Amino acid sequence: MSKIIFIREAGNYTGEEVTIQGWIYGKRSSGKIHFYLLRDGTGIMQAVAVQNELTQEIFNLFEELTQESSVKVTGILRADKRAPGGCEMTIKDIQPVNLAQEYPISRKEHGIEFLMDHRHLWLRSQRQQSIMKIRATIIKSVRDFLDSNGFLLIDAPILTPAACEGTTTLFETDYFDRKAYLSQSGQLYMEAAAMAFGRVYCFGPTFRAEKSKTRRHLMEFWMVEPEMAYCELEDNLKVQEEMICYIVAEVLKKHKADLEILERDIAPLEKITPPFPRVSYDECVKLLKEGGLPFEWGGDFGAPDETFLTEKIDKPIFVHRFPTKIKAFYMKPDPENPEVALCADMLAPEGYGEIIGGGQRADDIAYLEEQIKKHGLPQDAYNWYLDLRRYGSVPHGGFGLGIERIISWICKLEHVREAIPFPRMLSRLNP
Repeated sequence: MSKIIFIREAGNYTGEEVTIQGWIYGKRSSGKIHFYLLRDGTGIMQAVAVQNELTQEIFNLFEELTQESSVKVTGILRADKRAPGGCEMTIKDIQPVNLAQEYPISRKEHGIEFLMDHRHLWLRSQRQQSIMKIRATIIKSVRDFLDSNGFLLIDAPILTPAACEGTTTLFETDYFDRKAYLSQSGQLYMEAAAMAFGRVYCFGPTFRAEKSKTRRHLMEFWMVEPEMAYCELEDNLKVQEEMICYIVAEVLKKHKADLEILERDIAPLEKITPPFPRVSYDECVKLLKEGGLPFEWGGDFGAPDETFLTEKIDKPIFVHRFPTKIKAFYMKPDPENPEVALCADMLAPEGYGEIIGGGQRADDIAYLEEQIKKHGLPQDAYNWYLDLRRYGSVPHGGFGLGIERIISWICKLEHVREAIPFPRMLSRLNP
């Protein structure tokens, strides 16, 4: 009985008889020889059916086996540098498992809405599989970096009683006899955990009811949020740049073939090394005005502004000390200039904009109570958060990294919707 293997293992079994359990990715024929492309989720392999080496029944299956039919294919492996994956199979037997109906996604060009309607099938394509494999490595790299640098994973709740990033982008839901909201961020809970464990992080889905149709926005996205006790702004930025460099290096090491499938030029990624430039918000306003962009101090950057600021720099940049009035209530004002906060956004190069937002948290209870009132937030919902300042407050800070945004940049995707298996956008809830 032949050994069942994955396509990714094929190089270890050249000359042996094995079985691949997978699907028909494509096929062609030259008459007496049929060529199949098999996929099994770990790779793609060419399998060859030679007429005079098979029963007529097995050879004739070529006419029946449609694209995406599931099959078990047994044969002898041989090395072939020209073949996908470097191995080719000479078929001895084919066992159909399920004959697929006419597959809706063909080799021809399809519109993006059609592909998004069939996202559950589009994920089977080589391009989408490469993106998802890189996504998995990015997530693992984030966790490996944090775990090896003294951070403890702490899970934050999805249902929360209050806003973290502003009340206008909350998804509201009934919670028995009261209102609850889908989490915008786990940050406030990580601040509590940091006072218990020092260095912590949460990782999971977050939700923003933003009525936005830009290529950078999703209603549901995944975010990693580290938080550190005894951490001031510059310490925070060093952790961020070290983590980004580690992530990029891991993707380059493990996914050169996938990046080739995506036609991603890796030369810009190979330049991602520390340190990253630090540019103040004030300096950015000056640069934007000198560049002819209509921007006034006190506003937040839009996509054209972020693109302009990064287009001449081949590394991510930190823009620090934004106006306090446009940042969240918990940001610590700069003691030397309270009009600006001790915060920073990391902007990715190549026009991909903000991938990280973070900063130092206000540790003075009187200031926080004032900010909660100023933002019209219900103090009862934040009493537990204020306790963190009542009982042993310390300088602390953290950041949030949007997983889909860093995937979009590293893979050089046109839209963030390809960076997540099943995107949720303003006009899309299915599949």
